[in-house]
Amino acid sequence: MTPMRSWLLLALFMGAWATATAQERAVRPPVTDPVLEARVLKVAEELRCLVCQNETVAASQAELAVDLRDQIRRQLTEGRTEADIQRFMVERYGDFVLYRPPLKASTVLLWVGPFVLLLVGLLALWRQLRLQARREEPPLSAAEWERARRLLGPQGDRP
Repeated sequence: MTPMRSWLLLALFMGAWATATAQERAVRPPVTDPVLEARVLKVAEELRCLVCQNETVAASQAELAVDLRDQIRRQLTEGRTEADIQRFMVERYGDFVLYRPPLKASTVLLWVGPFVLLLVGLLALWRQLRLQARREEPPLSAAEWERARRLLGPQGDRP
C-alpha cells in the first residue's frame, strides 16, 4: 500500500470516527414522559440553534442544541413555564436566540432590512433600465458601413 493510500484511509477512518462520536453524544435516554417531551419540543421550536443558526433547537443535533434541550427539560420539570424559559434564554443569549424576535429598537433592522434591500435593488434596476433606454447609439458613418460590408463579405449586402 502506498503512503498516499495509507493517509487517505486514515483520514476517512478519522472522519467516520468523529461523526460516530458526535452522533453518540447526541443520543439521549429513551423518552419516559411523552407529555414533557412534547412541551420541550414546543419550547425548542421557538429557539434558534446558536451553532447552526438556520435551525431550531428542536431540529439541530449540535452539542449546544442538545444541551439546551436538556436545560429546557430540566426547567420544565422544576415547574417553570414556557414563557419563563424563553425569558431565561433571552437573558442569557439575547434576542437572537428567538426564532421570531420581537419588534423593538434593537431588532428593527432585522425586520425592516430585507424590505429596504429589496427596495434599493429595485430602484437601482429601474434607474439602470432608464439609463439604457435613454442611451442611443449614434448612426454609422458611410466609412463604417463600407468597412462592415467588407468585413462581412458578400453576405453583408443582403438584408
